[in-house]
This record gives sequence, C-alpha cells and structure tokens, in this order.
Amino acid sequence: MSTAAIQMDLHTADFQPSALAVVHQRMKGAAAVARLPLRSGHWSGVAGSVLGQGTGSSIDFQDQRPYIPGDDPRHINWQAYARTGNYTMKLYRQEVTPKVDLLLDLSPSMFLTPAKALRTWEVVYFCLESALRLGAAVRIHALGRDAVDVPIERALAHDWPRGEVSTNPNTKADVAGLLERSPLRAGSLRVLVSDLLSETPPERMMNALLHGKGRALVFAPFCIEEAHPAWDGNIEFEECESALRDKRRVDKDILVRYLRAYQMHFSLWREQAVRRGAGLARVAAEPPFLVALRAEALSAGVVEMG
Repeated sequence: MSTAAIQMDLHTADFQPSALAVVHQRMKGAAAVARLPLRSGHWSGVAGSVLGQGTGSSIDFQDQRPYIPGDDPRHINWQAYARTGNYTMKLYRQEVTPKVDLLLDLSPSMFLTPAKALRTWEVVYFCLESALRLGAAVRIHALGRDAVDVPIERALAHDWPRGEVSTNPNTKADVAGLLERSPLRAGSLRVLVSDLLSETPPERMMNALLHGKGRALVFAPFCIEEAHPAWDGNIEFEECESALRDKRRVDKDILVRYLRAYQMHFSLWREQAVRRGAGLARVAAEPPFLVALRAEALSAGVVEMG
C-alpha cells in the first residue's frame, strides 16, 4: 500500500484497519531505532525490566547500608569489609515494570490533512511499540466525544472505536476535561498525542496530565498547512472542530497576526512544559518519521536513539 493510499484511508473518522496495520508494521521498525525514555526515568511498579525508585536485585549498584541480621549474605560488600572490618550491604536499583498511559486526542484537527492523519497514527503506534518493547504495562485512552478506554488487544488488532471524532457543530473538543475524566494510574508516564490546538490554557492541561505523581511526554503532530499557510486573497475557512465555514479576505497583515498567535501559543506550551518538568516535542507531518522525530523530540528528551 502506497503512502498516498494510506494517507487517504486515514484521513477519515473510520480509521481503516488495513491502513493502520501498515503503519503499525512500519513503526515496529522505527521503535527498534528510537524509543521512549523509560530507561532514564525513576519508576515504581511491579517487578520488571526498567530501573525503579526502590532497591532490588538488578546489577545496577545504587548505594550501601549497614548489615542487619537476616540480610542476604550474598549482598555483603566484602571489599568494604576488608577495608573497614564492618559489614555493609550493597543496594541495587530495583527493576520494575513502568506504567504507561497512552492518550490520543481524537479532535478533528488531528486529521486536518492526509499527511497529518498519517503522522498522528505513526506517533501512536511508535509510542505503543516502544512502550511494549521496554516491558511497560500500557493502557490506552481515546479522547474524542468522550474519554474511552481502548483495550490494548483492540489497538494491536487495529480496531479502534469508530465515531469518536466529534462532528457536532455545537460542541468543541474539551481535551482537558477528557483528561481529567480519564482513569490515569498513579505514578504512570502519561504520553499524550495531541496537536494542542485547543483554547484550553496549557496550565489546565498540564495539571490534568501530571496529577497523581505522574510524568508526562507530549507529542504534537503538525502540518505545513497550519504552521505556514499560503493564504492570499479571498479564502473560505472551515473550522475543523465544528465544520462551520466562513469566507474572509486575507491580506499580509492578517497572515502575520495569525503566525504570531500560532507561535505564541506554542511558546506558552513550551514554557509550561519546562516549568512542570514535562517533555514536549512537535512532530512535523511532511518529513520521514525518524527525521521528524530527530528534529525536536531527541533534543527535548522525549525520545532516545539507539
């Protein structure tokens, strides 16, 4: 299936399983090259393969403490005993299974163009495959008409809930409200895939993402049509969230004001992410996937390579 065919199949609210299957297969390859930064975080959870906050039996030496009767003698630091004559215990970083809550914004703007729709699903399946490769316990939440939990088996079978993209002209997607209603797990890594094109203040969105001692990564797909529109003259606009149309004449001054407002919007988001210790990376729709990731996500610490 060609990229153009996949883009057209995904540029709808039906989420064609055959197109998603192709995207998923490609992202398995991408997840072998890049990954979510789970290994560099401090996590709590059940026994697993990623380093956690507590002490355990991995090979990563963390600290030492005095010997207490009943301790496992296999962890006595015999080199320290030879130097000091005192028994001390080696402490190792606990290995845990991290919890990842993957959140997908299903606002219509996420599917503004075929290229952006494809990039959205690429990011989703990259994050899913990366989390699974690192042994994470993943839950998926679709934020559309309502907050819907998507069983991981359905996502892996490319069977996403249809009809969740709101087309009601009398409603606006309230992503922050949906986040607040999502059953996010305490201490989990929340990975939000959203273009952030919402009137909701970034502070409210971050509060919803980070409550319950969570950590957050945000992947924000965008396309050239929204970031650098070629508007000139009489233009018919369609409000992608409500489908309402409006004809306007766009001159240079209006275009400049739009670009300033667009840039300011994301400056506020970056400022809030830095302030709250969250990772934020915008992901362009047009370049190849890994090229788009390296452009911002790598330097922002949202992904790791290798």
